[in-house]
Amino acid sequence: MLDEVRALLILQDRDRRLMALAKDLEKLPQDEARAKAKLAGDEAGVTRAHDAVVACELRLKRLELDAATRRTTIQRLKLQQFETRKNDEYQAIGHEITRYEKDVDDLETSELELMEEMDVARAALKSAQAACAHDRALVEENLTAIAQRRDHLEAEHREVAAQRETCAAQVPESILPLYQRLFKSKIGLVVAPLQDGKCGGCHMKLIASTVVAVQSAREIVRCEDCGRILYVED
Repeated sequence: MLDEVRALLILQDRDRRLMALAKDLEKLPQDEARAKAKLAGDEAGVTRAHDAVVACELRLKRLELDAATRRTTIQRLKLQQFETRKNDEYQAIGHEITRYEKDVDDLETSELELMEEMDVARAALKSAQAACAHDRALVEENLTAIAQRRDHLEAEHREVAAQRETCAAQVPESILPLYQRLFKSKIGLVVAPLQDGKCGGCHMKLIASTVVAVQSAREIVRCEDCGRILYVED
């Protein structure tokens, strides 16, 4: 194998590692977003459950206030009934008292029903809070792991980038521009092995003279179809 090709293979290995590391780093914000979205969903669930409890409490307060207002009215009517001397007015007030007492009974029934609803809402809130606390711990753990992975990937990226610079210095300047162009257009596979008379990159059959040239390892030989640099594996 030509020394130039060997140097290109090492450079290609470093560049492919850098490309893979860059992709891994690009995925991390998405992983963070998914973790935070999960927590946001749980927190929204807690908010909805809390709002349901507050709504029940407000409705209960309104019922209690309405009942208290009617009880006050009943006391006032009873006082009026006691003071009146007219029979028809006494009876009319009595009807009003009966009507208000029925209203109070209906309100008290509604209060009992609402209390049961509130118990259910409070249980749902407690469950949502517990689930949110559990998931928050998991999300925080995931975010910590993601941050650690980022640090590891960035450190490895710096290390491989330094190695890449050293490797690039070993490649003849006459070949490096070609390699860089091919690396962009061939998705990171510039130097491909000769395999059963075919290019290991595009898998197209090579003409006999190209195969012989690659096997002789006397010069840089490129695939006549895709332009990749070819070599014979040791």
